[in-house]
Amino acid sequence: MSEHFNIEDTRPVAPLGLIVHKSCEELGQAVDKRIAEYRKRQNLNHRDASAFFGYERDTYILDCEWPRFGTGEGKSILRDSSRGMDIFILADVCNHSNSFTVNGFVHYMSPDDIYMDIKRVIAAIGGKAHRITVIMPFLYESRQHKRTLRESLDCAMALAELADMGVNDIITFDAHDPKVQNSMPLCGFDNFTPPYEFISSLIHYERDLIIDKDHLVVISPDEGALDRAVYFAGVLGVNTGMFYKRRDYTKIINGKNPIVAHEFLGDEIDGKDVIIIDDMISSGGSMIDTAKQLKSMNAKRVYICCTFGLFTEGIDIFDKAYDECIFDKIICTNLCYHDPSINTRPYFIEADMSEFLATVIDYMNHDIAMSKVHTNTEKIHEVLRRYNQRLGQEFLADDNA
Repeated sequence: MSEHFNIEDTRPVAPLGLIVHKSCEELGQAVDKRIAEYRKRQNLNHRDASAFFGYERDTYILDCEWPRFGTGEGKSILRDSSRGMDIFILADVCNHSNSFTVNGFVHYMSPDDIYMDIKRVIAAIGGKAHRITVIMPFLYESRQHKRTLRESLDCAMALAELADMGVNDIITFDAHDPKVQNSMPLCGFDNFTPPYEFISSLIHYERDLIIDKDHLVVISPDEGALDRAVYFAGVLGVNTGMFYKRRDYTKIINGKNPIVAHEFLGDEIDGKDVIIIDDMISSGGSMIDTAKQLKSMNAKRVYICCTFGLFTEGIDIFDKAYDECIFDKIICTNLCYHDPSINTRPYFIEADMSEFLATVIDYMNHDIAMSKVHTNTEKIHEVLRRYNQRLGQEFLADDNA
């Protein structure tokens, strides 16, 4: 089912321009290709109008570079003009695979380096663009969103800084705390979630999943993910449950209070398939502990759905857990960088978000309400209807055989 609906008799607010940081090249090129395909069949009757100048192109990506001096200092060079354009800057702040040289030593880019490159290209644009939208699928410093005692408010500071630099909108996915947008009240802030991509990817690979209250339950691994689990369960028509993390508040390890145990609240798990839904997998230890506890409660199969698969401690622990039958599948989006080797794992499914993101950009360039892409309920119901119809036909064919 396509994310995108043809746009007719609606002119763009300005010519579209994409600036794709090297941290997000693969996704950016996929998004660019889809937009080019959309515009080959949209607004065909208006191509001669001045408002549609440059509407159909082979690519919308502007030529931009981020060179470095030998000291590690950087700059941004915009080779194409951005004057009067509707600019979308796409960057993955969690991509740790890019490097540069500092005094002869190799230095891998951190989120701070990539965020600084975003600011550099905004400075290179120099106020000439009609509008600037920054797309950070993983919101920079989103886990440092509130102050406890004497702590920095990094995410709020970054958003306020971008607003002061002339950014009109921020697009992100599964923000750790969407209320951080209060730091930039006069700018747009769109926070999208990928439940449709999760369920469509899962049922594409799992052909015998029965989606009802007797066979499936959706689990939140902690209190913070409960809202998305409740929505997902409600749309699927199944029950939900929650783990809460009991922590040792007398210690701080790696900036966090260590987890003592995961306590479960919710429906009976025995013999049911389980979907764990969360915003990210960081080191993965907490997620594996949750899956292990569900298996000990006699869960049939355990599926892990996370928007961002960061895997900061590597994937060996997931290989081991999979070999021990602790979980069955991991579904993550392609909104952040993954080590290419994970695509060879039998348990890993990548949910492609390029069509969704291309639709968001195309709609925003035409000033079409985001409610058309924010609401996933109808699309999920439609993909479930087609899945259940296919499942019924397969069961009928088996009976006839």
